[in-house]
Amino acid sequence: MAKRDYYEVLGIEKGASADEIKKAYRKTALKYHPDRNPDNKEAEEKFKEAAEAYDVLSNPDKRARYDQYGHAGMDGAGAGFGGFGGGFSMEDIFSQFGDIFGGGFGFGGGGRARQRTNRGSDIRVRVSLTLEEIANGVTKKLKLNKSVTCDACGGSGAKDASSRVTCSNCNGQGYVMQVQNTFFGRMQSQTVCPVCGGQGTVIKDKCTKCDGEGCVKSSEVVEFNIPAGVAEGMMITVSGKGNAARQGGVNGDLLVVIEEQADPRFIRDGANLIHNLTIPVTTAILGGEVEVPTITGKAKINITQGTQAGKVLRLRGKGLPAINSYGSYNGTGDLLVVVDIALPTSLNSEEKELVAKLSQQPHFRNPEKSNKQNIFERMKDFFN
Repeated sequence: MAKRDYYEVLGIEKGASADEIKKAYRKTALKYHPDRNPDNKEAEEKFKEAAEAYDVLSNPDKRARYDQYGHAGMDGAGAGFGGFGGGFSMEDIFSQFGDIFGGGFGFGGGGRARQRTNRGSDIRVRVSLTLEEIANGVTKKLKLNKSVTCDACGGSGAKDASSRVTCSNCNGQGYVMQVQNTFFGRMQSQTVCPVCGGQGTVIKDKCTKCDGEGCVKSSEVVEFNIPAGVAEGMMITVSGKGNAARQGGVNGDLLVVIEEQADPRFIRDGANLIHNLTIPVTTAILGGEVEVPTITGKAKINITQGTQAGKVLRLRGKGLPAINSYGSYNGTGDLLVVVDIALPTSLNSEEKELVAKLSQQPHFRNPEKSNKQNIFERMKDFFN
């Protein structure tokens, strides 16, 4: 298969600066790193491809030859697999580029493979919140059935300190080297040690309580904070509160998915709240003061004379906290009060006579055009 263009591999333009090349390589290498893609051959190949591209493009001389002659200019010039000492391995990559990853991601800069650390699985839960809790933020406590660290061995899985010894198969490296003959020559790669599972040590005598696992099934009460302004479907990560890992690894996370309880008083529209207010026809005609619910209690608003059905009254700052795309607060929404008018469904003779008299008055015979607008037209005009 023909090699891809090195600039294409890193996703950069041909005139990219040294800093842009370095940044692009770091992003690509992190994406396809073996620890993030265990047992994924395709990701491993892309990881090696990115390292090969960086080896050429980060070197001014090699880059100049490549720009002029392409891959043909790299023959015998120390690029590609030959550029890593005749064999291409993950350890070589991070040994050569330790300045980019600080020697702390995947492999150390001194040519020693990092030991693999077990990680516990995540736990996903759904938490139902009222609008009041969403408006103010809330602290929740949940009792979870999960894996917890074994208290007898402290999570090591070993009977005592002397029961964990260096793996003789990999000499504590956590990885073993494999050499394969390929079309490009002898190719060297690393695989996780099958004996210790990448940890570099093995247990000689297991803890009797957890049988060497380092964790046991139990229940735990987890307390966590939910910030104000969250919405349906949002997920909050509580680090380290998931299942405990095997043999002293890193705990998983607790993933809290937000559910929003329906509130009969309000309809939520982002940070705004909508309340449908029904008033008597007499109040709509004569005006007056009415009470409406808010997220924190109640508020009084004035209805002006001749208020039409569908009119929207805005109470600023009476909505929910607004959160922008970066997770920061961006003010508070409003409470939008949509007015509806209740008409009597049955009248006695005296009331009918009064209505009949009103219907003959000029304002009732020739209602203004705005009276004919329905609620949907008025809402559309308001928001536009």
